[in-house]
Amino acid sequence: MSIVEIRNLSYSYPGLNKPALINIDLTIEKGDFIILTGPSGCGKTTLCRCLNGLIPHFYNGDLTGDVIVTGLSVKDNPTSKIAQHVGFVFQNPENQLFALSVEKDIAFGLENLAVPRTEIRKQVDHALDLLGITNLRDNAPYELSGGQKQRVAIACILAMHPELMILDEPTSFLDPVAAKNLFEIIYALNKELGLTIILVEHRLDLLCTYANRVIIMDEGKVKADGIPRDILSSKEVLSLGIGIPKITKLYLELKASGIHLGDPPISVNEIAQEIRTLMLND
Repeated sequence: MSIVEIRNLSYSYPGLNKPALINIDLTIEKGDFIILTGPSGCGKTTLCRCLNGLIPHFYNGDLTGDVIVTGLSVKDNPTSKIAQHVGFVFQNPENQLFALSVEKDIAFGLENLAVPRTEIRKQVDHALDLLGITNLRDNAPYELSGGQKQRVAIACILAMHPELMILDEPTSFLDPVAAKNLFEIIYALNKELGLTIILVEHRLDLLCTYANRVIIMDEGKVKADGIPRDILSSKEVLSLGIGIPKITKLYLELKASGIHLGDPPISVNEIAQEIRTLMLND
């Protein structure tokens, strides 16, 4: 079942002649885990802003085409209504955390929806538990590490029970270990709760094993869309100059030298197994 329908979407920011998005057609299914990637300035963040109603209700500009999210037209519904279905985690979690405690930050959205106090407590407790941060309930956000802040930002969104969660480069301020931990949490939310995920990210080495689909943009257009192992090893994607996983690069170099390992791998374990099988056959 489709959760997002985008038809012939184009958008230009106010005062700019060059469009940020050009004739985007896209369907996203419920339960998808999507990597949205591409060179800087390709339109990734702009597309995400269209999905949660920031465009056209906060950023004006020239918008044409249709964007339907969870059955709601973003043109015809206010951002406040769309926010009850679409959660957005910004690149810098400090942009979303402002209260004096983690608990109060998570409760903020629910309070604005006039959710009963007893229900707020239940949903806050549930979000804290899902993200493994119950011990941080009374901490002030400024006391937390970067990884902890990102978990709290996700918990703030998760407490609202969105159908779609969008994360805009959430690991930009994290080291590789913290980034991997965060990806595992997001993957668990996708699998255990059936939450649809759109993750804008450049760290494809860490992420490809979690996603079922990758969408690559360039110059405001969707250039490729499909399963990671096929898309990231295609000639069209290589020509865009994005940072494809090192495992994929190794596979392609081996293939160019005449060593064929089967399907393109997306993890170290996969390519290691292929090499072991090749050596045993030889």
